[in-house]
Amino acid sequence: MTGYGGQCACGAIRYQMRREPMIVHCCHCTWCQRETGSAFVVNAVIEASEVSILGIEPEVIDTPSASGRGQLVARCPHCHIALWSHYSSGRVINYVRVGTMDEPALCPPDIHIFTSTKLPWVRLPEGARAFDDFYDTKSEWSEEALTRWMMATGL
Repeated sequence: MTGYGGQCACGAIRYQMRREPMIVHCCHCTWCQRETGSAFVVNAVIEASEVSILGIEPEVIDTPSASGRGQLVARCPHCHIALWSHYSSGRVINYVRVGTMDEPALCPPDIHIFTSTKLPWVRLPEGARAFDDFYDTKSEWSEEALTRWMMATGL
């Protein structure tokens, strides 16, 4: 399962996800575009308890978000690479930046969100699950993923 590990750019923080993510989002919102300096972000959604941190602890920075609730972004205090975020679910769920993984190809997007603001030159794969905004998790997530979410968040 070494493929589910990753690190920051300088290597001061390594992490290991002990299981597959619940779901992988590709978010095309303008906030993610700005924060990543790219066309989108790909996040692997996983329980924080299933992520081991090797090396130093990340610095958690409160960052504004489109929702107004903000997000907590875990960054390396040396190279400042964003490794994961915590959104409204608190610190019990990590949204791991797939680009920081050793083998990012293991986590292709399951679903594309906020496609109403995706850049016009980004082409989604034929048949991709895509939503203009967010979506109803109860109808889109597997039963296993929903159970894992409820166990982790109590929601």
